[in-house]
Amino acid sequence: MKSFKVSGQRSIGYGQPAYIIAEIGINHNGSLDIAKKLIDEAAAAGCDAVKFQKRTPEICTPKDQWHIERDTPWGRMTYINYRKLIEFGFDEYKAIDEYCKEKKIDWFVSCWDEEAVDFMEQFNPGVYKFASASLTDHDLIAKVKSLNKPYILSTGMSTMNEIKDAVEKFGTENLIIAHSTSAYPCPPEQLNLKMIHTLQDMYPDVPVGYSGHETGLATTVAAVAMGACLVERHFTLDRAMWGSDQAASVEPQGMQRLVKDIRDVEQAMGDGIKRVYDSELAPMKRLRKVITPKAEKSAQ
Repeated sequence: MKSFKVSGQRSIGYGQPAYIIAEIGINHNGSLDIAKKLIDEAAAAGCDAVKFQKRTPEICTPKDQWHIERDTPWGRMTYINYRKLIEFGFDEYKAIDEYCKEKKIDWFVSCWDEEAVDFMEQFNPGVYKFASASLTDHDLIAKVKSLNKPYILSTGMSTMNEIKDAVEKFGTENLIIAHSTSAYPCPPEQLNLKMIHTLQDMYPDVPVGYSGHETGLATTVAAVAMGACLVERHFTLDRAMWGSDQAASVEPQGMQRLVKDIRDVEQAMGDGIKRVYDSELAPMKRLRKVITPKAEKSAQ
């Protein structure tokens, strides 16, 4: 299985610690101050990266929804104006780029359209992510593929044939696959974590990760124990904040616990070679009636 260098400090793939991504997405609600607070909390928790979403509103918003009005924390407005309000531009991403470098945490985005890819190339991200909704957008994948950078392909809301079609068309070079179920929040019985093994068996040379939308933490830790090379969870300062992704997000205290549990599990996995540890010698002398010669030698 391959691994890909995605920053000066971290790689994603075989033989590497799980790459932990705090998905800020649009949970910043258009506020650079909130985005910076989320970056602070992700870095403090020990996450490897924060991820945002980048859209060109006029391209990604269906025209029949442009003028539908909705209530927002900023008043009643049309949907297209709302999409523009929460979208960061050059100045905000330049500030995010500088801030993440200061905090020594990676950042990148999910681009939802080709213009967004051109926009993000100004910041030379080390990796790109495709949201599950984009798995069948082959033009968008081709745009990123042409950049010769690692890219993460999420597989939520997709059939096996759709996954196979994308991989067959674009090959496995620079590819990282993330198993996902696109329900917000996702009930445990629909997480289907064994798909991690299915994808590993299907594409043995491709790093396989997990993008989760559940409310708990244990299943994300389980994904790492099953071999996920990366994990991604939506991240928020407060699940009660306004926004469609907040309820399925992890708060700072939960992210700290998630990162700690993942790192503990990685240490606990060991190497599969049975040995008698020094910490076992005293209990062995005290509790065993018969100590084998080999064990006696180890205990000396």
